[in-house]
Amino acid sequence: MQLGRRWNVGAEAPGQLPEAMVVAVRGVEDELASESVDTAGWGWTLTFLEGKPIVALDDGTSIHLDDAGHAQVTNPDDAAEED
Repeated sequence: MQLGRRWNVGAEAPGQLPEAMVVAVRGVEDELASESVDTAGWGWTLTFLEGKPIVALDDGTSIHLDDAGHAQVTNPDDAAEED
């Protein structure tokens, strides 16, 4: 069993996180900064599902690895809208 953890936006990502996910986390944080989003108090949560890392930001953004090992970012705005 692998234990997850939390870290603040802008802080160093956990060492157990694959480099592709670290790059994706930085990309999300850079995008938020460029949009002047106030992320004070926001954090990332690392969990594992079947041994694979998943990170989620407090705003609902999530990042996982696809079968090829590439980071896939899902933004909360990408979710289908309900009628």
